[in-house]
Order: sequence, then C-alpha cells, then structure tokens
Amino acid sequence: MAAQQAEQALVEQWRDILALHARTQCELDRALHGHGLCASDFEVLDVLAGCRTPKGPPSYRVQEISERVHLSQSALSRLIARLEKEGLVERGVCPEDRRGVQVCLTAKGRALHGEVLPVQRAVLARMLTEG
Repeated sequence: MAAQQAEQALVEQWRDILALHARTQCELDRALHGHGLCASDFEVLDVLAGCRTPKGPPSYRVQEISERVHLSQSALSRLIARLEKEGLVERGVCPEDRRGVQVCLTAKGRALHGEVLPVQRAVLARMLTEG
C-alpha cells in the first residue's frame, strides 16, 4: 500500500511538472507573439546569443543547437530556415567539417533577442515562482 501511494505521488508530481511546462510554454508564446516569435524561436535565438567562441563570429553547429533545445532535428532545421528567411540568423558551412552547417545571429537577430529577453525572463520568473 505504501509503495502504491509513493508511486502515485511520483505520477502526480510528474503530471504537475508537465502542466507547469505547458502553461509556461503557452504564456511564452503569448508574450512573444507580438514580437513575431514563439517560444521555440526565442530558445534558438537565446542559445545563439549565449555562444562564445575564441575566434571568428560566435556560432553553433545545428547539432550543438539541437542538444540545447528540445526539438527534433527536422523541426529545428525548419525553424532555422524560417529565422534565416526573416533575417535573424545566417547559416554557413562549418570550416572544420564542410558537411556541417553553422548558425549565427545577425545584427537584426541580436537586436530582437535583446528586445525580447526581458519579456521572456519576466514570464519565466512569474510562471516558475507562482507555478
């Protein structure tokens, strides 16, 4: 009986986490919509904005981005293509491995990221402290 109650508590905790994630994702999408972004768009911009490289423009390979955001490879590729079309990112050939694709923020992408960063962080602070 105690084992069954402990198991049920784990299931409820998991469902609470999923519900918080869903509510937070919806709030992020709503808050970012006015800036022409969704939460996944912002995540990619935020990952790229945090990139630090010792030489050359700060960029990540698509594989490195996919390790940091929770999207399938195909969904991420479509998202990057859309961000590129909007002039927010640029894609280029990886100099170390010409089969790889590197992605970096454009000046427009960096400016938009800076503009919406406080919006995204405010939503996170509100949702994750209020639950």
